[in-house]
This record gives sequence, structure tokens and C-alpha cells, in this order.
Amino acid sequence: MGVARRRVGARGSARPLLRAEARDEPTARVAEIQRSRLLAGALSAIEDVGYPEATVAQITSRAGVSRRTFYELFDNRETCLLALIEDFVRTIEGELRGANLEGLPWRERVRGGLHVILCFLDREPVLARACVFQALRGGPLVLERRGEILGRLAAVLDEGRDAGARASGCTALTAEGLVGAAFWIVCGRLAPQDRSGGPLTGLLGELMGLIVLPYLGAATARREQTRPMPAPPVTRRASLLTPPQRDPLQEVTMRLTYRTARVLQSIAERPGVSNRGVAEYAGIHDQGQVSKLLARMQRLGLTTNTGEGHLKGAANAWKLTTLGVQVTQRLNRSNTQTSEAA
Repeated sequence: MGVARRRVGARGSARPLLRAEARDEPTARVAEIQRSRLLAGALSAIEDVGYPEATVAQITSRAGVSRRTFYELFDNRETCLLALIEDFVRTIEGELRGANLEGLPWRERVRGGLHVILCFLDREPVLARACVFQALRGGPLVLERRGEILGRLAAVLDEGRDAGARASGCTALTAEGLVGAAFWIVCGRLAPQDRSGGPLTGLLGELMGLIVLPYLGAATARREQTRPMPAPPVTRRASLLTPPQRDPLQEVTMRLTYRTARVLQSIAERPGVSNRGVAEYAGIHDQGQVSKLLARMQRLGLTTNTGEGHLKGAANAWKLTTLGVQVTQRLNRSNTQTSEAA
């Protein structure tokens, strides 16, 4: 997944994810980690109570992220669901590109693409339920995006009109109807009340028979229904339920914030820095706040004061402890992993 440095506004417009005064690398790393945690929290809430009943409070509680941070990253609950759908679509698109379907005959491209999609839905059932079934109860932005996605799929099927003399009698409405029918069949299998069991890939033959029937005729449709199942696509991507970056403060009883990252980075880059130097780097104007934050980090074993700050008038000199260095290195690695995934 790429680094989400912009968020979708209430009317679908892109807005800067980060405040102008805080657009630096540590802040961006923290924002991506917090975004990942919130999306995982949203998935958990939607799975447990359904989209209409999932509240911002439930999402932030599961994510371990503050309500304020949620609204710094998303306008509302719907834009959070929309972000889930965008990640969902981007991941499937990546797997489709990796399947090397370009250049194949239309029927083979459709079969291969459908198989990739069904395999992904089987591999990510919670994500599939949220982005396919639960999204039916989303707001106008989500429903509009669903329409765009189905329209793109219909455009692929509509290329079947060039597959032969019989197919030339089909219209664009044929493709729209086929996509709609396949979507509702899959959606029904993802519904919580469905107990039919079996992987979605088991639908491949029947769905392909349905799709090719108007274009290529009944004989070809019957052959599609009995073709052997392809081998599952090879993927190295971790589950989208798991945030792509490990929380750098996982073992520390301290919430990861933009200021936390900036303070750690300040001390890492300038060992021996004073309270004032940390405050200037981190953009903290209240000296009392920076003193409290540094004291808390010291109690948690992240920093040590090598200066004479305990003497009146003497300056503090902050350095990272071994644990502090490990946490900062993890923060840096999470940014590298995010950049490589972009």
C-alpha cells in the first residue's frame, strides 16, 4: 500500500493529510501508522456490529488512537470506510497486474482476473465483508465509488463483443447486467447469514459460464463450468487486517504521537540537546509541556539526562537510551517499509 499523504474530504475532494506546520518525515511516519491502526479498528468494528452501528468511538477504541487523531486523518466514518475500499481496490489491482493477464484472449483474461479476485476475497474474508457486503449500507461517497468500480469491470466484459459473430449482437447493457449479477451472487455469499460454506473460488466455473453465455454460446459456457481450477496466485503481501508497520512504541506504555516522534528524532540527531533545542525542533512552544514530555520519556527508559539540569540554572543534555535508540530505529524502518510499498 502506498503512503496515504492525502485524505478524502466530505465531498470527495483531496485535502492535505498533515498540517502545514508539521509536514516532516517523523510526522508522516506516525500518521501512516495511526491511519493503519484506525483502518484495522474500523474493520474490527464493522465486523462486530455492522457498518451502520459502527461508531467513531468504537473504531478509535479498537485502534488505540484518540478521537482527535481520527478527525485529523478522516472527515467522518464514511471517509474511513472509503479509505478501506481504496486500499482494497489498490491491492486487488496490484495482484491483477502480477497475474500477467495482458495479451491473453478475452475469455482467458476474464477467467484469470475473476480467479485472482475470488482468491483475494477468500484470503481476506473480513475485509471482503466490509468492502463488498457492508459497503452496501454506506453513504453517497461509498455508493458512488462502488458504481465506478462496477463500471470498470463492466468495461472489461464489454470487450467480449469482439469475441465473435454471436457476441457482436450483445450491447453494453449485457456487460452491466452480468457484472451486477456476479456482484450480487458474491455479495450474498459474503452476507453474515449465509451458511452455504465453501470458498468463493468454488463459484469460478459457474460465474464464468454465466459471463460467456451471451457472448460465446451455451457450449462454451458448459465447458467453462467444468474447467479445472487454476493454481492460486502467488502473493507475499501480508493481511490488510494487520497494520503494515509495527507500532514502534508497542512495548512502551506511551501513545505514539507526532510530538513523540519529533522529540525522539530531535535527540537522535543531536545527542546532548537541551530542553529548548528539543522544543524548537518539535514545534512545542510551551516549555512546561516539553519538560513534562521529556520527564515522562526518562521515566519510561527512553531517554537519559547527562546534563546538570537538576542544578539551578544549568542546562539539560538529553540522549537516547538503548531502548530509545531501538524505538527510533523502528520508526525509521517503518518509514522505509512504507516507501518500498508505495
